[in-house]
Amino acid sequence: MRKPWIVGALLAGLLLGGCGDPASGPEASPPAPAAPGASRSLSSTTHQRPAASPGTPAERPAVLYLGDSLAMENQNVLGQTLRDEVRARYTSAPYSGTTLCDYLEGTTKKSLVPPADKAAALVRSLRPDYVVLQFWGNSWGYTPCMDGITYDKARATYLSRYASDADRLADQIATAGGARRPKIVWVLQGPDPMTPDRVRKVNAVYEKRAAASGDLVADAGKTVSPASGRYTWAEELPCTSYERKHSAYCTRPGRGRTTLHRDDDYLHFCLAPTTSKPKPCPVRSPGILRFAREITRVISDHVH
Repeated sequence: MRKPWIVGALLAGLLLGGCGDPASGPEASPPAPAAPGASRSLSSTTHQRPAASPGTPAERPAVLYLGDSLAMENQNVLGQTLRDEVRARYTSAPYSGTTLCDYLEGTTKKSLVPPADKAAALVRSLRPDYVVLQFWGNSWGYTPCMDGITYDKARATYLSRYASDADRLADQIATAGGARRPKIVWVLQGPDPMTPDRVRKVNAVYEKRAAASGDLVADAGKTVSPASGRYTWAEELPCTSYERKHSAYCTRPGRGRTTLHRDDDYLHFCLAPTTSKPKPCPVRSPGILRFAREITRVISDHVH
């Protein structure tokens, strides 16, 4: 860590990124959600996939990526790595500031996700083989479907609500898939320097849900954690062998280290400044590539 935390800068970064710290969210609204479908990846994957025998992944698997601002910034890189590694047909529909309950159907609660982009609706229309779920654990004043439940004020209630919403979302995805139920890939989150135990417990919710339904876990968060501590936050880490071979991703080659976060934003991995309108990250960012490569590895291992 190169400098001490500057609280004002952190709050500004969280506000612009639209993904709030569950313990202490900012006091202003995130950007308004995009029009239905607007946040999807501009790929040719919005058609239905060809039929395949039940339980067998398609030769070119269809992958749907849903999530919050981390998914928003990751979506293009993940799409490219999936196309390169497994020839995937790929669609993404992330919305910044969201959490699991935003993607649920059949609720009267306010949501940052429009009806056409709810998880079950997209599964019915796209018939994906895999649904990748990337959720940091948002719960703050402008994630309205959480009803104001936050980790700092009601930890047991927060975790119980996350477990319940994970169950409901998984069930809705399964029902929407019917005989061709997609595999869900639960993405485990990286360290949170403000409330480190929160991420550990949220990840445990995802792991338990995956085990109960025979789904997959991608521990992308481990790739942005020090070898000495899975839940220890770091602004930079030693370059991986891949990053050393691809020098643009080893940002401090003289020290053999690479930068994961901007020093004004501890949460996001995009090394470009955050903007008022959420969008995919426009610059090479090692943390984003690490997430994308781990998610892709898990899907590739399952396909093959």
